Amino acid sequence: MENKLDWITLLLYFVILVFGWLNIYAACYDESHAMVFDFSTKHGKQLIWIGVSLLLALVVSLTDVRLFSSMAYVFYLIMMVLLVVTLFVANVTKGGHSWIDFGSFKFQPTEFAKFATALALARYMSNPDVDYKQMRTKVISWTIVLIPALLTLLQHDTGSALVFAAFLFPMIREGMSPKILIVGLVAVVLFVTALLVNSYIVLAILAVIALFYLFVWLNKRTRKHYLWTIGLFLACSLFTMSVDFVFEHILEPHQRDRIYVLLGKTVDTHGTGYNVHQAKIAIGSGGLMGKGFLNGTITKADYVPEQETDFIFCTVGEEWGFVGATVVILLYLALLLRLIRLSERQYSRFTRFYGYSVASILFIHFFINIGMVIGLLPVIGIPLPFFSYGGSSLMAFTLLLFIFLRQDQERTQTLL
Repeated sequence: MENKLDWITLLLYFVILVFGWLNIYAACYDESHAMVFDFSTKHGKQLIWIGVSLLLALVVSLTDVRLFSSMAYVFYLIMMVLLVVTLFVANVTKGGHSWIDFGSFKFQPTEFAKFATALALARYMSNPDVDYKQMRTKVISWTIVLIPALLTLLQHDTGSALVFAAFLFPMIREGMSPKILIVGLVAVVLFVTALLVNSYIVLAILAVIALFYLFVWLNKRTRKHYLWTIGLFLACSLFTMSVDFVFEHILEPHQRDRIYVLLGKTVDTHGTGYNVHQAKIAIGSGGLMGKGFLNGTITKADYVPEQETDFIFCTVGEEWGFVGATVVILLYLALLLRLIRLSERQYSRFTRFYGYSVASILFIHFFINIGMVIGLLPVIGIPLPFFSYGGSSLMAFTLLLFIFLRQDQERTQTLL
């Protein structure tokens, strides 16, 4: 018997969608174009995208649930082809070329590549013959993820490329070793430390840790343990010594500037750090209860660039205050926790993996977007799901979510 779409998730989706549109309206508010249905404005265009997204949600809800698993690789292949085409036909926009123009509409294939990758990876990982501990499985699964990530990186869209790291979490949930997550965290710590402290000091600290582990902490001092410890020490040392080269010769100048601003090595409130500086002022000026809807002085003065897209959260902070910002964060946390709960109740490994992929992608977007607006993370330009202005992102996130809700609707069927 077919179940109904999960009403709690639907309610959270609609509340976030409506509240997001209200803040887009506030961020773009112009007294000469104050009409809600003025489709020449961004808030009017967003209404169109909301309508299209709801239509897509309806179509997905009426689609045979078996289509998503049977066509997973086809969807993935189509999106990879589009990502390759984008490299050659896209116009340069804000330093990147990840948008394909169709008249007045701009289409960003990377946003749709996320749900296609989630479907393809779920299809592969749910194969009964797949052994999560085998190297072959790890190579194939990471290849599925790295292809769209690298194609997105070639478009100079670092933020969207980083989002593909979200697939690490569903892989770990399904049985893969969390070692790669630990390696990633260690790499981040070493990278930041090497930028803040002299590299030779970092090497000395690593040597002390290695010696402490071998001669104080470790009970069994076998040859294998010695070799592993020395190998890890050398790997960490080489990585630390390569940080300066990577930072100076691989990262783009604006990326280096943003990292320096974040780490406090550079104070640039009129250049690279302008957006974050103004966003902090806007959020801080809102106080506890905010200045009120459409009363944001910093918002009205247009001091924060991209305020209706990547920096939409500062509009929330200024006009709705600490209370409003907290409500938004709680709404997203409630949605994420609900998606995890729905994923855990699945009979199908395909649906469970896909559900965790949806939750992970939304979490990465939510965490990075709000983190960069309040100055805790570097600005890498990714939207707040269902909240930021943009047709491609809204439609892609809606497809991502409702494909999972459609599968959950028939969770008693074992797809794979």
